[in-house]
Amino acid sequence: MKLPNTRLFTLVLSLALVIMVGWLLVNGKGLLLPIFTAIISVYILNSCVTLLDRQPLIGRLPVWSLRLIVLMVFTACIIGIMLVVSITVDQLLTVAPTYQENLEGLLARLTTFFGVRTDPTWAEIRAATIGQIDLRGLLAYLLASLTSIGGSIFLVVVYAAFLFGERASFGAKLDAAFPRTQATQTREMIQNINARIGEYLAVKTLINIILGLASFVIMWAMDVDFALFWAVMIGLMNYIPYVGSLIGVAFPVVLSLAQFGAVWPSFLLAAMLTSAQTFVGNVLEPRMIGRQLNLSPFVVLVALSLWTTLWGIPGAILAIPMTSMITIICAGFPDTRFIAILLAEKVEETQGTEEQPV
Repeated sequence: MKLPNTRLFTLVLSLALVIMVGWLLVNGKGLLLPIFTAIISVYILNSCVTLLDRQPLIGRLPVWSLRLIVLMVFTACIIGIMLVVSITVDQLLTVAPTYQENLEGLLARLTTFFGVRTDPTWAEIRAATIGQIDLRGLLAYLLASLTSIGGSIFLVVVYAAFLFGERASFGAKLDAAFPRTQATQTREMIQNINARIGEYLAVKTLINIILGLASFVIMWAMDVDFALFWAVMIGLMNYIPYVGSLIGVAFPVVLSLAQFGAVWPSFLLAAMLTSAQTFVGNVLEPRMIGRQLNLSPFVVLVALSLWTTLWGIPGAILAIPMTSMITIICAGFPDTRFIAILLAEKVEETQGTEEQPV
């Protein structure tokens, strides 16, 4: 009997597994999203502990105390972000009617400037444009999607705390659960994931903080409403490759039109925020992130589409780390290494991670 092509058979089984996992991800979003977010957060926290441990003074403290400090700062940051979002939601809904009036006034001035006050009439233009927009309802819908994750945030902090605390004993669990050769192979794979994902996320987080601070200074100097909230959103959106930075800038610029009721302040704001994004993306980020995750640009786009479809904005933020983990795991086994090669941008790097069969 002729055996089927091994790689084709593996590919078919992989596709079947992807379908089953996809069903689980869609239906188990409420359970799985906080867990995956906590896992990604632990990579960042562990990198912070490693950084503190290298410092001359604070590095003398026991590792458990460094972990406690980092975990407390992480919890404080999460609570702070949720407070900013919650306060901003109430304030935005309060000023929404004023923003609506400013937009109507801006459109009226633009129609006068371009000489289209008649045929069609201003009333017809207003009914076809601003009249179709319920700004208060739109803001309520958009901001409700942010506040709806408040319960999940609490679970993320709890999960991250327990994962962070049990990380030290994970190696012993591997040794007890698997034979020596399998435990060694699994440990090497996990170390590879930790090194690549941890380095990427830690540096990316630092870059996003710098970008958020620069954006806050720009919006504060231009007296943009809710500058802190928009700076936080810009920093979070920058985790999303390619389109995240554009989305992060678009929201404050569009709402600045409603705030100022004029084009030129919004145009200047867009130019300054875009300049900050360009500097970070083309100058700062390539210098600070020395080791990329080796994913094909096409795979990155597909991963963004897939994870965004499954989990929305949180899925888009987690897309690249999760896909990179899958790639590294596939590269660790001879039967699935070809999948990692197909997903990679540089084949040499993927082949360099090849393990000897045990």
